[in-house]
Amino acid sequence: MTLLYFLSSNYMGNKPTIAFSHLGCEKNRIDTEHMLGLLAQAGYAVDTDEEIADFVIVNTCSFIQAAREESVRTLVELAEADKKIVITGCMAQHFQEQLLDELPEAVALVGTGDYHKIVDVIQRAEAGERVSEVSPEPTYIANETTPRYRTTAEGVAYLRIAEGCDYRCAFCIIPHLRGKQRSRSIESIVAEANQLAAEGVKEIILISQITTNYGLDLYGEPKLAELLRALGTVDVPWIRMHYAYPTGLTPTVIRAIQETSNVLPYLDLPLQHSHPEILRMMNRPWQGRVNDGIIERIKTAIPNAVLRTTLIVGFPGETDAHFTHLRQFVQRHEFDHLGVFTFSSEEGTAAYDLSDHLPQPVMDARRDALMQLQQPISLKRNRAEIGKVVDVLIEQENPATGELVGRSARSSPDVDGLVYVQGEASLGSLVPVAIVDADIYDLYGRVATAADLVQPSLLTAR
Repeated sequence: MTLLYFLSSNYMGNKPTIAFSHLGCEKNRIDTEHMLGLLAQAGYAVDTDEEIADFVIVNTCSFIQAAREESVRTLVELAEADKKIVITGCMAQHFQEQLLDELPEAVALVGTGDYHKIVDVIQRAEAGERVSEVSPEPTYIANETTPRYRTTAEGVAYLRIAEGCDYRCAFCIIPHLRGKQRSRSIESIVAEANQLAAEGVKEIILISQITTNYGLDLYGEPKLAELLRALGTVDVPWIRMHYAYPTGLTPTVIRAIQETSNVLPYLDLPLQHSHPEILRMMNRPWQGRVNDGIIERIKTAIPNAVLRTTLIVGFPGETDAHFTHLRQFVQRHEFDHLGVFTFSSEEGTAAYDLSDHLPQPVMDARRDALMQLQQPISLKRNRAEIGKVVDVLIEQENPATGELVGRSARSSPDVDGLVYVQGEASLGSLVPVAIVDADIYDLYGRVATAADLVQPSLLTAR
């Protein structure tokens, strides 16, 4: 999805006007937000209208083929409109030589470890230079002192605790695009969290490539438990984790989740597959031995845990028996939320050279079968919320109907379901909502009354 961002419609001196087109994940979003902040601090006008903009910065994604195709379409459309294009992000890191050769309209390239140089890049491009700022090995990570203009709903913010990845999963190109893992200090993360709290943020989402490995590079051992406890002092009601690799969910981390009141019992486990043989070929051999045990341990320790996972079907060599194992795994554990992707063969990864690649129709059929299997599970999970009063973060309002739209603690932005709410509440606020109905993906309710709040059957325990 392409998003255009707006800071100010006021022209500032003789500086050129800049439009932003953002593609890709929340890590890319944070890079975009820092570039917006840096340009605004330097006095540039950033507008939503590409037609009046002197430069259009396209923050690209290159994770899989479909993402690259979207990035290319965006770049071609802007080139045909005769725009001066600054290409940033993963595609700039991945294809720097080809992009400058094949797209004359590109006046600059900025890699994933160089977005903090955006003001200098624009100034050099203004002077007529064709700029390439792409570090061969990205090492930069922004901190709480780097200007930032948030583009999310006002009540929520992403907070990057580390960048890059030291794992070498056979299907993944992220280490090539984003470099080795580099963690921020606990003090730096808490300082930014306090800044976000002062801005009125109600939910902070911690992101990195391997959140459970946080601190390993900086402290010599993972420090996620210590980070969670430190964030417990921040005046934010919800702290959510993304990308919690299962082997890092140690008893120490689980205790920190249990004992830190604002850390949500929401665990995003990027498991990818269940069969030990496929996991071995994915270069995740350790995982096949522990998947079931860790999931059961989480459910025992945190009975109200919300579990999300993502899976890949169609990895080279995946047989009917491997897929049956995966189906049984999904059926057995009944994840609250499930995302399924078909394997994408990416040049530069170990899986690219494997034999036994599956036809796309086979992969599509397996993805659809898993999602169909998940639907009654999701419906059961959602219908269990009916009759409860749950806190909902209000993020949108339908101007035509007045209906409010938000999320409960069970759902993360953009990947999980929504709560549709009747009643009045301000955007960015957390309000108690009585859930009255549910479908496969979403919940429906009304702003709770005093009578709702005194009914024990409607109350949810932490």
